Amino acid sequence: MNDNTRQHQGRQAIYSGSEYERTYSYARAVALNGHIRLSGTTGYDYVADVLADGAQAQTEQIFRNAGHALGQAGATLRDVVRVRIYIARVEDYDAVMDVYAAAFRGVDPACTTVQAGLFDPAIRVEIDMDAIVDATA
Repeated sequence: MNDNTRQHQGRQAIYSGSEYERTYSYARAVALNGHIRLSGTTGYDYVADVLADGAQAQTEQIFRNAGHALGQAGATLRDVVRVRIYIARVEDYDAVMDVYAAAFRGVDPACTTVQAGLFDPAIRVEIDMDAIVDATA
């Protein structure tokens, strides 16, 4: 366990360092019994504290953020079974889905994609994921 994780009764909370996690009291991901739930994640680079420019770059950063959080729980993108994608602008669909397809080729998780109003107009996409690292859990 490192500074970005906390355990309580078998439940591991994983943090990215986002100010929103501290302010609004949530974890980037929560792992319990081999199941990992990744919170809605945007295209912020939490180390540099900058939002990537454009839907494609934001989606690429989301996958870096997700991979890091999943890794702290002992999982990878190959363990993802469910994805929910929220796109602010329908014209960004192809750019987002091209990055998604490259990340999940051969994994093929269940996926829902919707157009949604996101809380910051600069945010073009937000994605949450569920992963399972132990099929018997």
